[in-house]
Amino acid sequence: MFRHQGKARTFRHNLRIASLLSFVAGMVNVAGFLAIGRLTTNVTGHFAFLIDEVFRLEFWAGLVYFLYIFFFFLGSFVSNFLIEIVSRRDLSFAFAVPASIEAMLLLFIGIWGDAEPLNANVIAFSLLFSMGLQNSLVTTISNSSVRTTHLTGLFTDLGIELSQLFFYKSTDQRHKLLISIKLRLTIISFFFLGGVAGGISYSKVGLITLCIASTLLIFGLIYDYIKFRLITIRRKFKSD
Repeated sequence: MFRHQGKARTFRHNLRIASLLSFVAGMVNVAGFLAIGRLTTNVTGHFAFLIDEVFRLEFWAGLVYFLYIFFFFLGSFVSNFLIEIVSRRDLSFAFAVPASIEAMLLLFIGIWGDAEPLNANVIAFSLLFSMGLQNSLVTTISNSSVRTTHLTGLFTDLGIELSQLFFYKSTDQRHKLLISIKLRLTIISFFFLGGVAGGISYSKVGLITLCIASTLLIFGLIYDYIKFRLITIRRKFKSD
């Protein structure tokens, strides 16, 4: 699910990566908010706060909200920058790089966020950066079919596609619509489940919840690597 791109990528690949990453984003969203009272998976709300602080001439507070937005943007930039660099050497590992960095960031904040209490803004910057990494990664690999860190666009697309079911009657059109609707509902469902799991976990272990999210990402990467190696070996034996 972290390797196939373009025509080689199937609906199943998108479904798997959407399930994993939206669940992780849901955990980060709730754990981050409960820990520091900040939105850490998207920047829409931060724009409103930024404008409010600027109008009230609270420029320092406004700068902080600007930095929230900037770190999400920076994560997106770094993610695609790394993908472009690595893909020129080995495309099969390109998308695993930003996912690995995200996993390490979540692990770091999960361990040190409570043990050595970090500044709330440092935690927010780190989580927004990691979610920028994730959103850029999944958007690129799925050719913009999947986004996992926020739900605004998903509910918009879902509403459009559900309304189109009343008008698109051909079998092929309805099949494509139903596949897309299934993907969007999967992302929404796993984001919700991740949020519930994150809330329950946070009430028990605090920011260690982010270590759980990191572990899920790492297991996903390991599973993907092992499956890729097995497929490669199988093809090699068949060719021999």
